[in-house]
Amino acid sequence: MAGELDTAFWLTGGAILLLLVLSGFFSGSETALTAASRGKLRTQADKGSRGAERALKITEDNEKLIGSVLLGNNLVNILSTSLATAMFTRLFGDSGVALATLVMTALVLIFAEVLPKTYAITNAEKAAAGVAGPIQVIVTVFSPLVGAIRILVRGVLRVLGVQVDPDSRILAVREEIAGALQLGHSEGVVEKEDRDRILGALDLSDRFVEEIMLHRSRIEMIDAATPPQELLAQCLQSNHTRLPVYKDDPENIIGILHAKDLLRAMHTLSVQTDRSLTDAFTDFKLSDVMMKPYFVPETTTLDEQMRQFLNQRTHFALVVDEYGALRGLLTLEDILEEIVGEITDEFDPDAEHVVRPTEDGQYVIDGAMTIRDLNRAMDWALPDDEANTVAGLVIHEAQMIPNSGQVFVFHGYRFEVLARKDNRITRLKIRPLTAQPRD
Repeated sequence: MAGELDTAFWLTGGAILLLLVLSGFFSGSETALTAASRGKLRTQADKGSRGAERALKITEDNEKLIGSVLLGNNLVNILSTSLATAMFTRLFGDSGVALATLVMTALVLIFAEVLPKTYAITNAEKAAAGVAGPIQVIVTVFSPLVGAIRILVRGVLRVLGVQVDPDSRILAVREEIAGALQLGHSEGVVEKEDRDRILGALDLSDRFVEEIMLHRSRIEMIDAATPPQELLAQCLQSNHTRLPVYKDDPENIIGILHAKDLLRAMHTLSVQTDRSLTDAFTDFKLSDVMMKPYFVPETTTLDEQMRQFLNQRTHFALVVDEYGALRGLLTLEDILEEIVGEITDEFDPDAEHVVRPTEDGQYVIDGAMTIRDLNRAMDWALPDDEANTVAGLVIHEAQMIPNSGQVFVFHGYRFEVLARKDNRITRLKIRPLTAQPRD
């Protein structure tokens, strides 16, 4: 009897150890596969790693993966605990239940939870690629049971008013990238300029041309009836190489004039006719050098408009609303500035949208400066849901067009109107009410 008891003891002990190993495998696999970066796995898969390829495949359906792993983990944990209880009860009687609970809790916690999960976290991609094969088999075997559990769980969640979105992981990729960049910047790993460039590129699909266009009130235009001499002088004095041409009404844009085309045409007339430039003006026709205007709707996203600019080999567009009325002007440079920041050259005037600090710790800005540009420059978080410009934000919050000298406080900032022209706020002074983190 003692020999049989010894044999049963060692067999049961061996089974418990095996089950603990399996429990550690399931725990570590769950942590590795959920913590592994899909980007790093994709890189390894592209280099020929079959394990990484399998890991990518099984993590596409996280719900099925976690359900299968948890099912296997619970089965081996419950079975090992039951065997330990039976073994300790046989050896120590009724007190064996309490002893088995203490021993198994310690063994499961250390060897089946903490140890494998710690390894999996520190070597997530390597561990994920290593366990992907066996886990793929387990997922396949448990698939019918996990499917039934999934239906039951979703039914319970639906009763509780919780909706499960199967595409939530895909939709959260951009948020994960943005969060990682913000975290990296706060920890000093990612530079502010790098963070802004990447976030700017990610945001292009969520932003529209109306948000960054030059408003029509600030567009420099050419009247088609302008005499050639004045036309040439206006183009030479302008800081822009392309100017919209209108006929009778500024809303009636009939073409786009490029300064180089204008100078080339006038030079050609002068050379061909062997006359002075002043005499050649009599034969000049503006319609011969104008380009056809390119109109885009204000609701076009920035990434789509950038593709259109590149496909059509142009980077100058006039923005119109749903009724065809002119709203503003957009260039490819405007879109690129949303990624890389302000682009200036030797022909640009002094930047209007510069944040100028004052001696009393406040900042003077142009009212037409966009909220996004101000947030980017100062690392602030002013909301831009209701307005595109800082002046627009003040008007929205004040529910009026303020006069010069009026002061408002909202969103944790103090806004003072310094100048107003007609119905536009042209200059503002801003001060954060609390200390703001700066780079």
